[in-house]
Amino acid sequence: MLTPPIARHMMSSPVRTIRPETTIATAQHLLLRYGHSGLCVVDADKRLVGIISRRDLEIALRHGFGAAPVRGHMATDLKTITPQAELLDIETLMITYGIGRLPVLESDRLIGIVTRTDVLRQTHRSRATLEDMSHLLRDRLTPALWELLRAIAHQAEQRGWQLYLVGGAVRDLLLTLQPSQIQPIQLQDIDLVVDGFHQAIGSAGVELAQALQKIYPQVRLQIHGQFQTAALLWQNDPVLGSLGIDSLGIDFLGIDIATARTEFYPHPAANPEVETSSIAQDLYRRDFTINALAVRLTAPGAGELLDFFGGNLDLRAKQIRVIHANSFIEDPTRIFRAVRFAVRLKFQIEPQTERYIRYAIASGIYQRIQANAQIDKAPALQTRLKQELKYILQTSYWQEAMRWLSDLGALVCIHPQLSLSHELWRQMRRTDRWLKRFDPHTPHWQVLLEALLSALSPPDRLTAAQTLQLPAESCDRLQNLPRLQDQVFSALSQCDRPSQVFKLLRDCDRTTLILLGITAPRSARRPIWQYLAHWQTVQAPLDGNDLKSMGYKPGKHYKEILERVLAATLDGEVSDRASAENLVKIQFPLRNDKLTSQTDPKLTKLQP
Repeated sequence: MLTPPIARHMMSSPVRTIRPETTIATAQHLLLRYGHSGLCVVDADKRLVGIISRRDLEIALRHGFGAAPVRGHMATDLKTITPQAELLDIETLMITYGIGRLPVLESDRLIGIVTRTDVLRQTHRSRATLEDMSHLLRDRLTPALWELLRAIAHQAEQRGWQLYLVGGAVRDLLLTLQPSQIQPIQLQDIDLVVDGFHQAIGSAGVELAQALQKIYPQVRLQIHGQFQTAALLWQNDPVLGSLGIDSLGIDFLGIDIATARTEFYPHPAANPEVETSSIAQDLYRRDFTINALAVRLTAPGAGELLDFFGGNLDLRAKQIRVIHANSFIEDPTRIFRAVRFAVRLKFQIEPQTERYIRYAIASGIYQRIQANAQIDKAPALQTRLKQELKYILQTSYWQEAMRWLSDLGALVCIHPQLSLSHELWRQMRRTDRWLKRFDPHTPHWQVLLEALLSALSPPDRLTAAQTLQLPAESCDRLQNLPRLQDQVFSALSQCDRPSQVFKLLRDCDRTTLILLGITAPRSARRPIWQYLAHWQTVQAPLDGNDLKSMGYKPGKHYKEILERVLAATLDGEVSDRASAENLVKIQFPLRNDKLTSQTDPKLTKLQP
């Protein structure tokens, strides 16, 4: 059964309020910050005393009253409603008195506000056949996961809260309705949002998670963030933990429970400031329409799909559409997310959204942020950007995504001088091949990112790596790469035997060799490949015990002998133990119990 059309189920809460002494300029700033069309004014006892609209504020500012308190400009003859007010009564009040918002009072306490938009939305719900997702949840989720969500919803209902499944899980569930994706899905990361209406529920996620931990004692609980978001993790659980597999091959299921919130970016690329709000505002703060979907899990109205921005229609149209015009200026990582979702889902970026992206990039805002070291903006941006790059570069479709980002000009978000030239593109694809061939266990995304940054000048690549907070070994590799390129490429041109290449490269780690190989000219690339493919694993047919059995007394000369045998093995001079022993007897003959070396100095001390 869907939500009854009464004020309690339509209103937004908590309500953004100001005091009568708040200045007109401050009130205008708050409207801009939160995107409201008006503000409720309350006294010291938090009783409602007035409402001031955007129009009232604009007129006051136009007449120079920016420093004046709102008490002289607010409306005080107010129409209010109770939480039980029905839709028809609310509509009548709005039409009769020409007002766009009605405060909701309970025992003279302001608990919410119903706007004209809320009424239109509820009217549409009442007249339309709304999507009931209950059957989809039951059909597409495993019985264990469905029962888990029901258990969490039950805990929320006992506390008088509403609980919603939000974001990517809802998107992916709706995608299963499309003919091309009819298979059940496995949800590994599930986001839940608690909306407590007028209640103070900053720690609601924690409270629900702790209740779940009593029911499922095997779960691991983590608490983090200003609003104490709770993260529940089932790992290697025989039932719930087997629903997904992480990047390390470990079975897991993760559920995040957060309080509904709104957010505001104080300046472009900053970390957003967040405050407790309603489910409508929580969905409004998200990036794309297809990610701003929610399903109510609690009664009344369990199973109702909340789609305030046409996300379901965009799913059917297979397009990525941004919610806010300034979204990419506020957070450029959304450019990378748009491309990632488009490639992953085989969608297109909606034309207006692409224009917003190109405008944001052309504005130069990202370059100005990175160039201005006096304000703490770039770190917030680059931390989120690194995570997006990781998401992209560790996927099978990273090449298509990087080409798309390059076409948009979005690589300037990483560094102003970075672009995907033809040669850099060849090097990155070469990196992918070399990693798959020689280093299947190292995180490939990190090496691909190093290869991308290697196209920058030495000082810039190190700065970019440090800003992205790459690990110390990555920064060291990028810093030392020019020196090694000069030394190794020159030395390789003088090597005519495998043993010389082996001696030159054996002290380099595999990742460094891959970076050297993908940037090397063809003449130097071939021996590096052969070293990684063959020569680095070659072993001498003899060891110290063999030398001892041959009559050689242990000592420092063992190293010289064994290295000579290894060099001869690499160069094809010996192929088995017998030929190796013969070489040792000839080049290191025993005379009067003393070792006499007959080795050519050029062979024992290679100087490529």
